[in-house]
Amino acid sequence: MATKNNNLSEYDKASIPNAKNFRFGIVVSEWNDNITEGLFNGAYNTLVENNVNPENIIRWNVPGSYELIYGSKKMQTQNVDAVIAIGSVIQGETKHFDFVCEGVAQGIKDLNIIHDVPVIFCVLTDNNLQQAIERSGGKHGNKGTEAAVAAIKMAELRKNA
Repeated sequence: MATKNNNLSEYDKASIPNAKNFRFGIVVSEWNDNITEGLFNGAYNTLVENNVNPENIIRWNVPGSYELIYGSKKMQTQNVDAVIAIGSVIQGETKHFDFVCEGVAQGIKDLNIIHDVPVIFCVLTDNNLQQAIERSGGKHGNKGTEAAVAAIKMAELRKNA
């Protein structure tokens, strides 16, 4: 695995656009909240570290990852510059994992095609709980941090495009 033993959440803060005038929406799945809270904290802290006023960060919770699509669609109407969709789907013994992962990925892709506000995909799709832990603030960093960096860059692209 190319990412083995690497923290992928390190970034050059000087390369990130100034985010002080942006508003962000974060939609968080309550399912696997021991993972999604870590992802949220990584995203929130990264936004604040990059000059986003905490009052310009809106958080909504939804029951599960599949509901991130609807929550993100509604969040796009809240005068935000980008949305971060945070979820965690862990492989089980049935095909439910495949259907949820595919549906969420396609749904968020569709929101990016149809609407003008970018939606960042921060949904972990792991084979087991340990992988999710390692990617939500563990030894491989925090995908929430990476999603926040992407959201800032996409908000800047949206503003300037």
